[in-house]
Amino acid sequence: MDRAAFERLLKRRSSRRAALGAGAVGGAGIIGMSFAGGPTRLWARQATPAGGTPQASPAASPVASPVATESSTLLRPSARFGAYPFQLGVASGDPAANSVVLWTRLAPSPIDGGGMDGMPYDVAWEVANDETFGNIVQRGIAVADPNLAHSVHVDVTGLEPAREYFYRFMAGGEVSQTGRTKTAPAAGQAVDALRLGIASCSNYEHGYFIGYREMANQRLDLILHLGDYIYEYEANDYQVREPENLRLVPDDETVTLSGYRNRYALYRTDPDLQAAHASAPFSVTWDDHEVDNNYADEISEEQVSVDVFRQRRADAYQAYYEHMPLRPSSLPVGPDLTLYRKLHYGDLLSINVLDTRQYRSDQPAGDGTFPRSPANLDPRTTLLGPDQERWLLQALDESPSIWNVLAQQVTMAETYFPPADGSAIEYYNDAWSGYPVARSRILDHIARNAISNPVVLTGDIHTSWAGDLLSDWTNPESAVIGSEYVCTSITAGGLEPADFFQAYKDAFPYIKFFDPRHGGFTVAEVSANLWKADYFVVDNMEDPASGVTNIGTFVTEAGTPGVQQG
Repeated sequence: MDRAAFERLLKRRSSRRAALGAGAVGGAGIIGMSFAGGPTRLWARQATPAGGTPQASPAASPVASPVATESSTLLRPSARFGAYPFQLGVASGDPAANSVVLWTRLAPSPIDGGGMDGMPYDVAWEVANDETFGNIVQRGIAVADPNLAHSVHVDVTGLEPAREYFYRFMAGGEVSQTGRTKTAPAAGQAVDALRLGIASCSNYEHGYFIGYREMANQRLDLILHLGDYIYEYEANDYQVREPENLRLVPDDETVTLSGYRNRYALYRTDPDLQAAHASAPFSVTWDDHEVDNNYADEISEEQVSVDVFRQRRADAYQAYYEHMPLRPSSLPVGPDLTLYRKLHYGDLLSINVLDTRQYRSDQPAGDGTFPRSPANLDPRTTLLGPDQERWLLQALDESPSIWNVLAQQVTMAETYFPPADGSAIEYYNDAWSGYPVARSRILDHIARNAISNPVVLTGDIHTSWAGDLLSDWTNPESAVIGSEYVCTSITAGGLEPADFFQAYKDAFPYIKFFDPRHGGFTVAEVSANLWKADYFVVDNMEDPASGVTNIGTFVTEAGTPGVQQG
């Protein structure tokens, strides 16, 4: 695809909307608190040990499988709630060696505000060694707080390292689906192998979430979601299919707390997404569409007033927390939410989960593709913000792990369309290529301090990539510092492949693999000697019965930075 076609693509993503009106945002209520091993609530009660009796487990019909939720179960009536309250499923996240976060939300009417009254509700939870809950190891009571949309975040502590567990919730005589989770190995523990799922960019309108279903079937150790978990657009605003997208969102663009809550709830009603969450713990980060396309810190796409956008961001961040298995450290405070954090898997792997949206400078030289300006080369121009950047560099220095991962959103490799003779190079300013000095600080630090086996994981671009990270992007023979693996979208982009990106692959020898298709995911198998990435693409995302195809395997050998074909 030529430059004009690429600009049309950017226009579809970046220049679509009129400015938001000042009255389009709403306020948020008082936020609850979370306690280790206990519920999310201002008036929290600590968990009781196994054998305690905070609330008797109700005699109920067998719970659903972790990877299959029948719609008849979700839609059945409930004497207490009017309809089944666990229609959004269950989830776990951010596993540590002795703890994991458990999540659910009471929502008998999911996409109409949830359908709950303004009162708090007790929600019992159980963690067991077996799927039938014959050996319960912990149980307790959380409180579903109306100020947090009756969501529940339980930080269960006192678990054993590297152990598979099963969990469920109970409220008003109803029992949730069963979820499977797994704790991380203990610090320094030798780990033979680990299997990670990597996903990003799930647009409800563009196709069925078959990629999530297939990830669920693999029963992974951890799933990393690298952003664009939802899309904020109104129906058909990001159109990829004539005469209209496959399954439309029922509301306008999300700009208020109620709008974001309803959008997350719509996504969470998808059985394939529920199956993925119930199959393994997630560690999540966001990109732009969880708030507003291509926003930068407090600057919106359409440059509305900062006060108006800060309120929108506060609403979006609160809804994000309400629907993700995050710890209390990520509880939002107004328009701010601390999302960057680190996960450890024994001696094998450290994962630095990054936030490239909340703290970044506004896109240098403009939001789109432009020649570099002095702003691009200003050392003060940042993608991570100074605090997060310092945290990352220190975390890398202190890591004892064999592999060190940056789980983040936007493409790090230098990429641009080769210009015509004499023309200035135009870079896409929303990715790391728009922030070259900030990128150099990180890559130079990794090289100078001999950080062990750096791997960058990326989403955003709706296509599959694997490539080398170089010390000097102008010299393809320069030293290779690390490897970058880019997963394609779950659905975003629809059926039409983005063939125009082939120009990148043809122009830059450090890009070892490119596939233009949307709709898929990546699975990484990590051992002490090898990082192996298998790329999967859904055969037809518009067919809910579609299968998936492994389109390529690429590897990085420990001690040898860079990507090779597997």
